[in-house]
Amino acid sequence: MPPSPDKAAAAAATAPKGYDAYLSDMHVGMEKMMRDMHADPPSGDPDIDFLAMMVPHHWGAVEMARLILRDGRDPIVREIAEAILAGQQTEMQGMRGRLEALRRGGDDYPSLSGNRGP
Repeated sequence: MPPSPDKAAAAAATAPKGYDAYLSDMHVGMEKMMRDMHADPPSGDPDIDFLAMMVPHHWGAVEMARLILRDGRDPIVREIAEAILAGQQTEMQGMRGRLEALRRGGDDYPSLSGNRGP
């Protein structure tokens, strides 16, 4: 539910300089994530559909983290964003590799104990 007009106005009045650009970029990124999550038609395979949606979902987290590194000031939040960047990018690489293997019908991609890729 969006904030009431009074709350939105109060937040805008106290927001730091550049917040409008941050918020706009955040919304653009989230809209892209949602479009990309639903871009592939259902395959009939839950594993493929899961991975096809999770890659853009993780990309959304990466984009949000990049915006915090650009605009955020709290050192702990920035540290969290850096960890998200590193972790999510590694996870996306593993998911993309497994997704390609599943779509090929092969089982040549590492198991859970080695899901980070070749």
